[in-house]
Amino acid sequence: MDVGAGQAHAPEILGRDRELTRIAQLIHTEDAGGPKVLVLVGEPGAGKSTLVDRAASQAAARGRRVLRVRGSESEEDLAFAGVHQLLRPVLAGVERLPPRQRDALRCAFGTDETDASRTPGQLLIRLGVLTLLSDAASERPLLIAVDDAQWLDVGSLDVLAFVARRLEGEPAVMLLAARDEAVPARFDHDFPHLTAGPLERAAAGLLLDAQPHPPKGRVRSQILRQAAGNPLALIELTRAFARDPAGRDIGSVDTLPLTARLERLFAADLPTLPESTRRVLLLAAAAGTEQLSDVLHAAPGLDGVQVWRPAEEAGLVRVEGGQVRLRHPLVRSAIYQAASFAERREAHLALAAAFAKEPDRQAWHLAAAALGPDEQVATALADSAERSRQRGGHAAAAAALERAAELTPEPEQRARRLLGAAASAMFAGHPQWVGDIATRVDTLTDDARLLGEASLRAGWSLAVTLRHDDSLAFLLHVAEAMATQAPALALDALGTAATPAYSSGDPFYRAELRRINALIAPQPDEDGSDRLWMAAVSDPFAAREQALERLARSVEALRDGSLSALVLLGAAAMVLDATDQAVRLYGRAMDHLRRTATAGTNATLAQALAQALFDSGAWTAAQSAAEDAFWMATEAGADNVTVGAQLLQATLRAAQGDHTAAHAGASGAVRGLDLRKSRALYVRYRRARGTAFLAEGDHQSAYEQLRQAFTRDFHPEPVHYHVSLYCLSDLAAAAVRAGQAADARVVLHAAEQAMGASRSARLDAVVHRASALLGDPDEAEAHFRAATDPVTARWPFEHALAHLNFGEWLRRRRRSVEARPALGTALEIFERLDARPWVERTAAELRAAGVAVVPAAAPEAVSGLTPQELQIAHLAAEGLTNRDIGARLYLSPRTIGFHLHKIFPKLGVTGRAQLRDALGDLSRGGAVTPD
Repeated sequence: MDVGAGQAHAPEILGRDRELTRIAQLIHTEDAGGPKVLVLVGEPGAGKSTLVDRAASQAAARGRRVLRVRGSESEEDLAFAGVHQLLRPVLAGVERLPPRQRDALRCAFGTDETDASRTPGQLLIRLGVLTLLSDAASERPLLIAVDDAQWLDVGSLDVLAFVARRLEGEPAVMLLAARDEAVPARFDHDFPHLTAGPLERAAAGLLLDAQPHPPKGRVRSQILRQAAGNPLALIELTRAFARDPAGRDIGSVDTLPLTARLERLFAADLPTLPESTRRVLLLAAAAGTEQLSDVLHAAPGLDGVQVWRPAEEAGLVRVEGGQVRLRHPLVRSAIYQAASFAERREAHLALAAAFAKEPDRQAWHLAAAALGPDEQVATALADSAERSRQRGGHAAAAAALERAAELTPEPEQRARRLLGAAASAMFAGHPQWVGDIATRVDTLTDDARLLGEASLRAGWSLAVTLRHDDSLAFLLHVAEAMATQAPALALDALGTAATPAYSSGDPFYRAELRRINALIAPQPDEDGSDRLWMAAVSDPFAAREQALERLARSVEALRDGSLSALVLLGAAAMVLDATDQAVRLYGRAMDHLRRTATAGTNATLAQALAQALFDSGAWTAAQSAAEDAFWMATEAGADNVTVGAQLLQATLRAAQGDHTAAHAGASGAVRGLDLRKSRALYVRYRRARGTAFLAEGDHQSAYEQLRQAFTRDFHPEPVHYHVSLYCLSDLAAAAVRAGQAADARVVLHAAEQAMGASRSARLDAVVHRASALLGDPDEAEAHFRAATDPVTARWPFEHALAHLNFGEWLRRRRRSVEARPALGTALEIFERLDARPWVERTAAELRAAGVAVVPAAAPEAVSGLTPQELQIAHLAAEGLTNRDIGARLYLSPRTIGFHLHKIFPKLGVTGRAQLRDALGDLSRGGAVTPD
């Protein structure tokens, strides 16, 4: 099959960057050199066909001719059926082959009717195919794309292997895809393999979000767990659940509906197995464990090894070391759903009897076998939930209480158990699940306190989304209604409301926090975290010193403390710019979560920790925490964190010089979103873009981005009353170089009035740096010295930027000797942070100030380049075209292109835009010494 060059814009393939890069290298092989054959392997549903399709589109777009073949089970026994399918677009060329090769191919394809009894030699057939492909490639370079190779006929595989070994020197490459357990022997060892493994959690979550009906809540976690990163499974399970959202079975094995396509993929051989084998497989699936002994105790009459052999031969399980391992989580689901309810119930009752001495597991199997409400079983599950909660297993406790509620006959008791489940799901970090549970309480009780608690949980579930108004509608109503009736509940609701109020940035909500807080009388057992967090959100500048004293007292009294108190005090510390304290408190909260394996995750906490680490200069740890926050948020449906974590990563990339990735990451994070009601994220988006433009030296664009953190009114206001203020100094730096100093002065003056005099040392340094850059030149030095006060070293990046600007200012006033210490301090910090654009800028300033900057050693990848390749790479990194480089080096532009495509894989890059970063170490400043 021949694929034409006209290809529509291809949709994004999530989570396959490594595979796409390697396939792109194969397609570019003709220019860059390298292996001509790539074998793509992966389990069923891994997306191999999608990658082959993308390869075909990319090759066609580059002007290659694409010949394709896809193996088929129905044609597996037809000799040369695969080769015939591959060559159909070029079969007219058979007539131009040497006679013996032409006749051999005619005979092989059944088109030679002159002598049907003649048997062509295998070598002639293979040579004929090779010649035909070589002739086609001489007209236009070829991509030979082979999909589902495990189902090709043997003759075709022999021919393809023959061709694959003889592509050297031909303008042709081959991409062959096969299932990892069924790679044809001819391609098993002799060619490089690329494995399309399971998607990472973040990519899997994004793939779910891309579906027409993205799953939410607990079912989202179930799909992610059962699909185990398999793209087809993620898509099909989501589609199946969307068609029948109430159709899942609830039991010890959380099964979701499987489509027929997945059943064929993962348990196609199940109906052919003996009845005894199917029974033990059902017990293994229902048990939810890999321990072989668990199954044997439930089926004492089926303990022979022979009963497992048919399942092992079918590739469904592997039994070894006392364990029975199902090949994929979806095999478990397929086995479970293939059984009737009566068979499943019998299996669960057998397992419940076998687990008589393990009450938690027994309770779940009894629940799975229950025919309707059963208080005895519900109580057993509630007891199991309490044991899990005491061990810190919040997710397990939530699941048990939710199921217990479903089996509870009495409505109000059912409501209490649902609220308990919602509370545990909250501590486990599953907001959508919390919301799903909380909405079920309204129809079960008229108790105002229970309804208030349900509204609190519903509001919390929305607090981590972008629906700030909806969240606050729940939370502020509960806080005011319960202010005198249930003060502890009211305080909890108000403390929870402070988070979406801060994210929103709407002054109305901050005023409401203050008003309702005054209605709640002080409680003797308050730990102070809720009120301190509310006060910090309401006005981070009012009575700041007293707030810091309250923070210190609360932390001292906290000792081990609760998770919620640690998080709220950490958040208050962040807003008050007690960044070091925030890092410690958030770190303790993360330790609290990690102490038990089943405690769950908290995306909001991980993102807050990432931001605190970034501000404190721990950028590697910040990157790791932001990545964790992102995948947690995509799994939990916490889109506020999903966006925020991506914006933080974009800012970090910008600060380290990868401005292309920073722009892409920031734009991708907010694509399709309206952030007008989420002012904190809006400003962070503008700051990420502004930092990226500063990194690439585009000060006009940087100013335009940073200026949008403030209104365009005659008297500009911060778009976000707090987050916007941290943009001031970068806004000033961009304004000076973009000719926008007058406008920036108006913004700075208005922002100073908004803050007042009670501001943190950090914001004080921000204002002083901006004032030094924009204000009276006679007062600039005093402002610079205040901005570079040692106390601001707690925020290293900002501290270094202030030193850089001060050094630049001094040098331009011919005070080079005085400039050197400031620039040296800036360089040391920038190098430690790996802030590459600013390393280069500071090193240039130092050289201009008469200091010799010793370049760092060349990275290992660069050392693999020849001297000529290194020279070409440097010129390309400077932005020269192939023609310009060729003119300098007396080489043709085509030769320059040939060298660049050899250079890219050596440096681990895919394009010219990445060369500067890859070569950055050679131009970064190192040790400094005066000339």
